[in-house]
Amino acid sequence: MAENTASQIDYSVTPDAHPKTVTRTPVLNEGNPEKKRQELLNYFHQTFDQYELLFETLAREDAWYEKAIPLRHPLIFYYGHTAAFYINKLITAKLITERVDPYIESTVAIGVDEMSWDDLDDSNYQWPTVQQVRDYRNKVRALVSGFIQNMPLEIPINWESQAWIILMGIEHERIHLETSSVLIRQLPIACVRPHNYWQHCIETGSAPENRLIEVNGQSLRLGKDNDNSLYGWDNEYGHLDVEVAPFKASEYLVSNQEFKTFIDAGGYDNERWWTDEGWAWTTFSNPHGKARHPKFWIPDGDSYRYRTMLAEIDMPWNWPVDVNCHEAQAFCRWKSEVTGKQIQLPSEAEWYCLREAIDTDQPWWDKAPGNINLEYWSSSCPVDHFRTGALCDIIGNAWQWTSTPIDGYEGFRVHPCYDDFSTPTFDGRHNLIKGGSWISTGNYAIKDSRYAFRRHFFQHAGFRYVESSAMTNTSNSPDVGNPYESDALVAQYLGFHFGESYFDVPNYPEACARLCFEVSGDTPRTRALDLGCSVGRTSFELARWFQHVDGIDFSARFISAAAELQERGKIRYHLPTEGELGDYFIADTAEMGLDDTNTSRIRFTQGDACNLKPMFNDYDLIFAGNLIDRLNNPGQFLGMIHERIRPGGILVITSPYTWLEEYTPRENWLGGVRENGEALDTYTGLQRALSKHFEELRSPLNIPFVIRETARKFQHTVAHCTVWQHKA
Repeated sequence: MAENTASQIDYSVTPDAHPKTVTRTPVLNEGNPEKKRQELLNYFHQTFDQYELLFETLAREDAWYEKAIPLRHPLIFYYGHTAAFYINKLITAKLITERVDPYIESTVAIGVDEMSWDDLDDSNYQWPTVQQVRDYRNKVRALVSGFIQNMPLEIPINWESQAWIILMGIEHERIHLETSSVLIRQLPIACVRPHNYWQHCIETGSAPENRLIEVNGQSLRLGKDNDNSLYGWDNEYGHLDVEVAPFKASEYLVSNQEFKTFIDAGGYDNERWWTDEGWAWTTFSNPHGKARHPKFWIPDGDSYRYRTMLAEIDMPWNWPVDVNCHEAQAFCRWKSEVTGKQIQLPSEAEWYCLREAIDTDQPWWDKAPGNINLEYWSSSCPVDHFRTGALCDIIGNAWQWTSTPIDGYEGFRVHPCYDDFSTPTFDGRHNLIKGGSWISTGNYAIKDSRYAFRRHFFQHAGFRYVESSAMTNTSNSPDVGNPYESDALVAQYLGFHFGESYFDVPNYPEACARLCFEVSGDTPRTRALDLGCSVGRTSFELARWFQHVDGIDFSARFISAAAELQERGKIRYHLPTEGELGDYFIADTAEMGLDDTNTSRIRFTQGDACNLKPMFNDYDLIFAGNLIDRLNNPGQFLGMIHERIRPGGILVITSPYTWLEEYTPRENWLGGVRENGEALDTYTGLQRALSKHFEELRSPLNIPFVIRETARKFQHTVAHCTVWQHKA
């Protein structure tokens, strides 16, 4: 095929049977507030509409409830999830107070990445009907639309703006536009139907021969400043200075045709070309048996056909191959062996060297310089269709796997309303993908975007290879990336739960668990709930006596640490001593004396104490440790907790009663206020809230605890503990 630059392509011949509205990410630091308000409103509705159009491709009712893969929910979850996200974040930001549908919002809130705490067991769900979710989405659309029209708005829009929460919801839905399209592509073909809006490219043929192109090294500063003009997720901010040595990059993304040479060489049968993790996936972890070819290839006699999102077509040999990271790494190892060159996946920094050749970005280009942003087709296209200088497909067509596990740049901080967007992926197990695909829109399509997936996951992702002397990280060690928990708050609580005791004060989570055991007396010890479990010590201790323990916390950062300790038996963390200095520690379940305890009895889950899924019920004991003064509406929580506990079951509540408007609106405080001129303490407020369904089992007691901040600074606090029994 003749070379085409972005400016040379005749866009008039691009198939477009159903005209699309091409979307552009709003620029946050220009324009007047009212015009920006209308732009945000349009962007919201365009995104909502586009997401609805994607689900019009489902051909029958049962397709909504069929799991495309075991590690994801059925599509009915994702149809509701993006709408519920708006409500959950607006409530978290204290911008609204009422839920639209508590049941749907609890059912579709969590479970979109393969985290060990995700609950993917369908028996725990009673999915709503499609019409119920459609009605719910309409209600959310109306609510959010009204919110946008009435919220305060100043330019520039930044993290503190109410509009940021709206943009968070919009860009979140654009993420799921793409990830849901992958799930639709993985459904049986009978579950989907053609759609005018989603038409694949019809240009196919033989692939060009790939070759390595020299790329100059350079000094790069990765990351962006907090005042950047485009919306970004937390992992994009901060900076990392990198010196990139000269290297060579493949001219094209690896095509289906080029990848077939790896298959013909026995690529899926030779262990030496795979990492240990990759070989395990290839031979054992694949639910359909040993992997023999890329996911979207369909064996057809001696050849293959190809699955687009909505069709099975003749193999487009000159389109990019869709593979996971393991397959891309194995190809590179094979290529190294047959060429004698150091072939590997590019690092994130090397990809940015390639990206420097494109001097524009979404939203400023007139027409995308690659198959991206849904500006051309609803599929990949030939790997030589979009050229920039010496290379093709620098952006778009298919995501490009890198060798870099994601981590935060220097200066990384989480957004308080979405503290678990990135941090659960800072585990060395999620590799960055760069460049975007044909369906990457919004933040997905900008230069600074940073997304990462587990190495065995499939997206619309392929790869290009480089010849490079740079160290590449393809290890399978669980300690890849940052081997110590560097999240300061998580590390502090790991020390609180699993570290040494100070000033002769016993370990607080352990003491609370022991108290729960003692007060449970002769009641059954079948099921226990540790609500607000933090990093999990009380849950581990309760597992000594209870047959099943649920540990639930609102923070995925805490749940991630607890789940890691449960899985591996150890977790490392770092605590400051003074200034920039610190000490390293290891929490070890064996040292806790849990060798003989079956920790598989514990199920750690991210959840909202005020809106728990229906499955969390029928408990013999519920422990709410240091929780009530951190809830937005503790009265609501106390008014419904009896529904989760068996008659005769025990409720244990501990709290220092530290009421702060940062967490709880003053009008929702249980105590610590004057009522009709008289002092109302929290203990009295608890008695009022619980007396209808509970009776107090024993006198309150004080339980002290100490949290280390530095080697010479500690928090010494006393929690008040009350014990209640559910009336029969």
